[in-house]
Amino acid sequence: MLDLARASRLSAAVLLLSGVALAAPSMAQDSTDPIKLTLHDWTGQLITTNIMGEVLKKAGYSVEYVQADYLAQFAGLETGDLDVAMEIWATTGQEALDNAVATGKVENLGETGMQAKEEWWFPEYMKEKCPGLPNWEALKEPACAEAFSTAETAPKGRYLGGPVTWGGFDDERVEALDLPFEVVHAGTDAALFAELESAYQRQAPIMLWIYAPHWAPAKYKGDWVEFPTYTLECYNDASWGSNPDMAYDCGKPFGPIWKAGWVGVKDKWPGAYEAIKAFNVNNDEMGAMITDVDVNGKKLEDVVAAWMAANEARWSDWIKK
Repeated sequence: MLDLARASRLSAAVLLLSGVALAAPSMAQDSTDPIKLTLHDWTGQLITTNIMGEVLKKAGYSVEYVQADYLAQFAGLETGDLDVAMEIWATTGQEALDNAVATGKVENLGETGMQAKEEWWFPEYMKEKCPGLPNWEALKEPACAEAFSTAETAPKGRYLGGPVTWGGFDDERVEALDLPFEVVHAGTDAALFAELESAYQRQAPIMLWIYAPHWAPAKYKGDWVEFPTYTLECYNDASWGSNPDMAYDCGKPFGPIWKAGWVGVKDKWPGAYEAIKAFNVNNDEMGAMITDVDVNGKKLEDVVAAWMAANEARWSDWIKK
């Protein structure tokens, strides 16, 4: 009996000494290496990523932010040099995401809760000069194209696309649909919307890439061009659509904004993996935060901190999963 009692006391001491490890959540199994989150060149993505980063820090993780090209980042995700990308838009990144997932080295971590729309957009005042809009076929009329022209592109219309790194196949779309337009790419997200502001104030002609969630569709009165509806075949089968010899003779896809990560995240950081999958915000929330940064001049870190303070119960549940 004495031996049993002594053994019992010894076992209790061992349990006390290891109590921290035993009481800790599943994150105790996680690596202490920093989780590398990618940053891109538009405000919404920076907000999304910083919110996720702050949530992971609250859970005790080390976080590293890495500036990365939107489409080229998949190479890093496949090798594990990058860990998580918080915004892959179905409108521009679906094909790259699907290809990366097909390698078995990248995982689709689910929807962010936001729905993406990206398309050619014009101010409402331009309908007077191109009355067939928003139907895309109106853009083929020489008078309409010239109404959107600049001194550099006349008589062709000018389409101001996003930075080249965003993808989107706008150059291919112009060629496939035989549009008398020249694609000019903005250098940055900020430059894109600065030009919109300038043109809108002057009631000057402009056709450009607008996306949502964003503040611009709420602030400016206008509309998106209605191209032939996107299908997977449109992008992958040249025989589909009005141009039998070229792909991309349709509009951009609409759909979710996804999260993606290196396939090793779930084993290296299982607790963080569950939190990232649980992350969810909606278009209205994100649009308001982008407005605070881009329009109201608030610092991004202050906007993120305000969201964290207002949603503690919500994100606390993410890190408990």
